[in-house]
Amino acid sequence: MTAPETESLRARPASRRRSAWRTQAPVVAVVAAGGALGATVRYAFTLAWPTPPGGFPWATFWTNVTGCAVIGVFMVLITDAWAAHRLVRPFFGTGVLGGYTTFSTYAVDIQKLADGGHPRTALAYLAVTLLAALTAVWAASAAARALLTRRQR
Repeated sequence: MTAPETESLRARPASRRRSAWRTQAPVVAVVAAGGALGATVRYAFTLAWPTPPGGFPWATFWTNVTGCAVIGVFMVLITDAWAAHRLVRPFFGTGVLGGYTTFSTYAVDIQKLADGGHPRTALAYLAVTLLAALTAVWAASAAARALLTRRQR
């Protein structure tokens, strides 16, 4: 924390600080709950489709691609179609989808493949995941927007 931020906190009455926490506590709680849910689903996928040593990490790949597609649809819905409750976006967008998608595991998988003597698989995984994830979010958001436009006519 910077000196001005610290001074600002000291200058605020304790009741204002408590009020700010009460406003943010529900957001923190729904992000945590959503993250636990999303991470549990992701973990179930990795158990159902384990990756053999040196193999292409299909479970992580499809988790990230489907998560990106859902993010694309979700963002169109909450920005163009719904007047969502203030906790929907933190719960689902940040929590569930943030816990479900796993780009940190993607990076670790690439490192493991490269270190394990599978640099071609690592490079293919790096490129294919990036392209598929970007394509998924773009295509899903474009499709959602087109459907909404068609329904509004």
